[in-house]
Amino acid sequence: MWTLYEDSLFKLEKQQQMILFEEAMDSTKNCLPYDGAVHYWGKIFSGDISQQYYSKLMDSIAWKNDEAIIFGKHIITKRKVAWYADKPYEYTYSKINRTALLWTPLLLELKSIVEEKTQQVYNSCLLNLYHNGQEGMAWHSDDERDLVSNGSIASLTFGAKRKFAIKHKKTKHRIVFELGHGDLLEMKNETQSHWVHNIPTTKKVHTPRINLTFRQMIK
Repeated sequence: MWTLYEDSLFKLEKQQQMILFEEAMDSTKNCLPYDGAVHYWGKIFSGDISQQYYSKLMDSIAWKNDEAIIFGKHIITKRKVAWYADKPYEYTYSKINRTALLWTPLLLELKSIVEEKTQQVYNSCLLNLYHNGQEGMAWHSDDERDLVSNGSIASLTFGAKRKFAIKHKKTKHRIVFELGHGDLLEMKNETQSHWVHNIPTTKKVHTPRINLTFRQMIK
């Protein structure tokens, strides 16, 4: 079973009605009502296997604090990141240029599993380490020019359960997933053109979350 929170399009002035519903898992179902596609598999690993991957990623990945240029200021975040790929791709987001490291055997193993699920091929992976609920991600779209237009982005989570919100740029229609240990979600087609997404902060989460987003870079 999986849980999804969805904002109703029907609202009176500033009030928004939240609908909470559960339904049987079906990864072929498009969770977006229009302008894109999001598919959700839920847990693709057992709890024990997820914990093994979590521990290995925590110890073996070359984590470093993320950087961004915001209103002309160079910001270094508490959240840590790592960037791996087929070759040393150059990738720019938040106005910072990054160069990919080459895949580790562990990441290649996870990439193969994710590709089998999504039936897509990925040549890179951006990893994020959130130490607790006070670290999140602002609203954004993964629409950088380095990425394949309308391509697939597969999000694999290990560790703490966190909310992952998707909001339509024009209608403000919102869908919120709770992504937990071993959960897989895919965004593709026109999603990045019409929707933004974020990881909201929370005081209720005190343990780390590792998120891997497998991506399709322009070669």
